[in-house]
Amino acid sequence: MIEDGTGLLTIGELARATGLTVRTIRYWSDEGVLLPVTRSAGGYRLYGAGDVARLELIRTLRELGLGLQDVRGVLAGERTVAQVAATHVAALDARIRSLGVTRAVLSTVARRGSTAEETTLVNKLARLSAAERQRIMEEFVAETLHGLDTVDPDVRERIRRTAVHLAEDPTPEEVDAWVELAEMLQDPEFRAQMRRAVEFNAAGRRPGEPRGRSLWFARRLVDLVAPARERGVEPTAPEAEEVLRELFGDADRAEALERMTAGFDERVARYRELLAVVNRQPAPPHAEDFAWVVAALRARAGR
Repeated sequence: MIEDGTGLLTIGELARATGLTVRTIRYWSDEGVLLPVTRSAGGYRLYGAGDVARLELIRTLRELGLGLQDVRGVLAGERTVAQVAATHVAALDARIRSLGVTRAVLSTVARRGSTAEETTLVNKLARLSAAERQRIMEEFVAETLHGLDTVDPDVRERIRRTAVHLAEDPTPEEVDAWVELAEMLQDPEFRAQMRRAVEFNAAGRRPGEPRGRSLWFARRLVDLVAPARERGVEPTAPEAEEVLRELFGDADRAEALERMTAGFDERVARYRELLAVVNRQPAPPHAEDFAWVVAALRARAGR
């Protein structure tokens, strides 16, 4: 404190009183956050005793990550600390989500051993908005169903309701699943396969047939196959023929295989698994039962 009875502090005394450096205080003063009360005859900045508490508040706000503009607003009484804190929390949440996606992308790239081009694609896909992700899914669904008016209405509705809900804070596994799913949705071969599956459904449906028969078939398949699998019946075993006969009657096994693989092969199973991971839903049930039927048909096709 200068010895002139004013109670004013030099910048050095203010630094010693607060533990801050002279350089920091000078910078904040230059930026208009801490204005000197006056200047000495020699031109040195002088501060009041209340500036010690003011500096403590400035330091606290800066340590919490607030910018100088926000600090000036608080000190000027234009905004409360609570208002600034709420705004900053929202900004931090957005930053944390962005960092989470960045970490997930890097984990995916490292796990895949991606090239520079693949890294760019992974990053782009991971950062798509929710609307952009859903647009990719809707385009896939539209191409799958286009012009197939005789598809079982229950099946059509299920396909149309398919959605993608990647969390705002995705795990590396969820980002990895979304990237793989997005690649599948845009793969012409997979699109054609899903289209064939729906075409089979449309072609196999007789006029006047009640809705839901396709889903009835799926339930019937599980009811027949699950007990057989529990008994240890292998797809290649003679006993498997009885299950196939219950499901397909005397239909040609090669034709049945074509229909089944269009809708229930390994890629389709993977597609459903990826959807479950991305949407944080349980793994699709009964995938092993459908795989068992495909394997059993493959073992008999062409005989």
